[in-house]
Amino acid sequence: MDDFSGCAAVVTGGASGIGLATAQLLADRGARVACLDLRPDGLPSPLLGFAADVTDDATVRRAVAAVADTLGGLDIVINNAGIGAVGSVEANPDAEWHRVLDVNVVGIVRVTRAALPYLRRSAHAVVVNTCSIAATAGLPERALYSASKGAVQSLTLAMAADHVREGVRVVAVNPGTVDTPWVRRLLDATADPAAELAALRARQPTGRLVSSAEVAAAIAYLASPQAGATTGTVLAVDGGMHGLRMRPPTAT
Repeated sequence: MDDFSGCAAVVTGGASGIGLATAQLLADRGARVACLDLRPDGLPSPLLGFAADVTDDATVRRAVAAVADTLGGLDIVINNAGIGAVGSVEANPDAEWHRVLDVNVVGIVRVTRAALPYLRRSAHAVVVNTCSIAATAGLPERALYSASKGAVQSLTLAMAADHVREGVRVVAVNPGTVDTPWVRRLLDATADPAAELAALRARQPTGRLVSSAEVAAAIAYLASPQAGATTGTVLAVDGGMHGLRMRPPTAT
């Protein structure tokens, strides 16, 4: 399948997890793909790596300009870079609130702002934001993270309204708990990683974590030229968490 043939894409946080899976899938389907990351070394061919910190506007602008120059333009922006936080509203100091919101929310603003001049010249312009089930479901010990992702979902809708008449689509994915290196590090930091993993699996109706490949496939659908009538949409990839209310399994 080469439905992205001729398209130039940039993926933030593209060196691991969902970002890397997405970058590889887009490249496999014909796109020219650049990954923005703090440490973009060791990317598999044909992915291109560009160092950037989404909290630094100057480096973001330089990196996006370099990507557009290298790829001959820009058609697709995947805003995937993000960080997590654990705890109730009491747990995180002001500095941590500012840091997480700066990466997860303002980082999207910086990257999209730098990319818009190139996107406006594209015949197929789309921005896909990686949001989270935390934007719509109250999860314990995720106050700061949830606040940041709720902002991402609202930002996605506002951006879609602002840019639809410029020919720029803006959409988002809301993954459930994804089996990524970041989630595994969180589990390893708990007193009982195996029990925590079992609890995460159990809260999703499918009984398992979401894979990076599944989220990447959803992002690729939203970014595809075949989804040209889709904007302002938030697609859940969460094992049914957003809508299903399951009864406890029957003992056998």
